[in-house]
Amino acid sequence: MRIVIVGQRRFGKAVFEAFQSRGHEIVGVFVAPDKKGAEPDTLKLYAMDKGIPLFQFSDLGSPEALSAIADLKSDMAVMAYVLQFVPEEFTKIPKYGTIQFHPSLLPKYRGPSAINWAIVCGEKETGITVFRPTDGMDEGPILLQKRVSIDPDETLGALYHRRLFPLGIDALLETADRIASGDYEEKEQDNTVASYEGWFRTIDARINWNNHVNQVYNLIRGCNPKPGAWSTVNGLKFIVLDARKHLHAAADSVRGRPGSIVEVDEKSVFVGGQGGEIRIFQIQLESGEKIPAPDFARQNGLQAGSPLGN
Repeated sequence: MRIVIVGQRRFGKAVFEAFQSRGHEIVGVFVAPDKKGAEPDTLKLYAMDKGIPLFQFSDLGSPEALSAIADLKSDMAVMAYVLQFVPEEFTKIPKYGTIQFHPSLLPKYRGPSAINWAIVCGEKETGITVFRPTDGMDEGPILLQKRVSIDPDETLGALYHRRLFPLGIDALLETADRIASGDYEEKEQDNTVASYEGWFRTIDARINWNNHVNQVYNLIRGCNPKPGAWSTVNGLKFIVLDARKHLHAAADSVRGRPGSIVEVDEKSVFVGGQGGEIRIFQIQLESGEKIPAPDFARQNGLQAGSPLGN
């Protein structure tokens, strides 16, 4: 088929490569306009290197954008990690329309930070959805879904890069094949069980040490690597990266108050919490430098009893 890719970054490039490797012809690539001071987009550079027509419209509903995709005479458009609004008028121009990838089991976790929120909210399962984009945010009919479990210690980065990323590519390929053959169904989303979550921002990533350790640990996992679950000590901000949780076996095993350091050993720093402790192995400073948690404790004079979050 003649395929148009609408997307950005590594996922967009990987989708481009996957469709091309299957023998499909990539006839055009749409990427959002460059942001001042940002590095050139991965998908954009790849399209330019391959000599594929590249389009960067600030408004994909403009007459110029609609004319551009119509002129490509494509069979299908594939949306691969798209943050720009794509109007239905644009998506319906290709012969077989447009398909879009979303990293959640729609209608749950609509929105741009679906993976973060699923982990932070303690979900034990998530997945990917391929659907027909509409003018509503992630509200179109579902074409294909794949489920995956979320491992107890799995981080945002591990879940996305190791599993959802490749699963999403395979699902887009499978969906395209089904549509081309006519062997597919479109299932409307059940809006009564839908949820929408906005961007998971830095302000949402601040650790509340008074929460149960399950909540604190889910926040740390769901923010690793971005935006990074953070706290402060003596006015100094730091991000918790590699960590594990330890639940109290009994009430008499409690060693300290929530948010206070209860132990510093050679490899880690233990922080007290409701129902258990958080064992921190690695810290990231505001400068971006990553250091072992015990080194951070020594550099800042932290020891058993030192409070965090102040």
